This record gives sequence, structure tokens and C-alpha cells, in this order.
Amino acid sequence: MERRMVVARADCPARRVPDGTPLTIPKDTFVTITQALGGNYTVTYNGQMVRVDGTDADRLGLEPELLSFPPATDDLIHEEQVWTALKTVFDPEIPVDLVNLGLIYAVNIDQQSKRVDITMTLTAPGCGMGPVLVGDVEYRVRLVPNVEQVNVELVFDPPWSREMMSEEAQLETGMFF
Repeated sequence: MERRMVVARADCPARRVPDGTPLTIPKDTFVTITQALGGNYTVTYNGQMVRVDGTDADRLGLEPELLSFPPATDDLIHEEQVWTALKTVFDPEIPVDLVNLGLIYAVNIDQQSKRVDITMTLTAPGCGMGPVLVGDVEYRVRLVPNVEQVNVELVFDPPWSREMMSEEAQLETGMFF
């Protein structure tokens, strides 16, 4: 995607890169889109690099990423919907979702407290985008019906390796040998 400037059409939630601090881009503010991957946008706002979730892209006048679920018919959190949400979170540098990259180690649901606990890793322990990816996971999983709280634990044991990727992801990235 070529860099382009847009004007925020509405207040737009964002997270600062690389620390993930939440902020709001005010309506009528000019931002420069520097990257669009996996339905998310990296923009420059007030000299800072920030990430806008694709579900909020319409606030920047862009086509939003649609993540919707059928209306809840009960008060349960359905695990398949959590996995669906996780498959919409993409690594910012590799155009593959976190599930197919093998970065999601566990999903545990506490129906009583309406909480989802996720254990995940990064492709490298020193990855500076860790806080942003954790924020992406929290944001998207909160869109699942009946989820009230999301806790993400970032772990590095076992360390990630390309063998954890799905075959499709290995083919997509050229890492299949």
C-alpha cells in the first residue's frame, strides 16, 4: 500500500507502537497510513506510529474489517468463536494470522466470570511488537459474544519455531522445506 493521508471521520481508538498504549485519534485529524496488513492499519499521528484495528477503519474513511458473530442464543462463550476472532489477528510483519503462525498456545474459558485466558508467544522473544499483538488479541476476542474480560499471557517456553506453523502458513511464507 502506498502511503496516503486521510482525515479521521470520527474519534478513532488506536494503540501506540511498539508499547501498545491506548490512545484516541480525534475526529478531523490528519493521519498518514503507512501500512495495511491483515485488516489493521499502521498510521502516523502527531509524529507517533500507531495501530488502528481494522474493525475501526471506517472511522478513517476506510473499508472496515468485519468481525461479526450471530446473535447469542445463550449466555455462554463459544470456543469456536474465540478461535475465529484469533484468526483475524495478523502478525504486523508476516501476512499470516497468529493461529496459523502457531503463536496461540492455549485458550481457556471461564464461563462463570465471562473471561477468556489466552497463552501465546511471539516469533522472537525480542519482538518489539509484542504489546501491540497482545492488544490486538484482547481487542478482537472482546468482540466475541458474552466475553467480558480477556487475559493474555505472553510466554516464551516452549520457544516458537517454524514447525509450529500450519503447512498453509509455511507455504505462504516460503518457509516450507
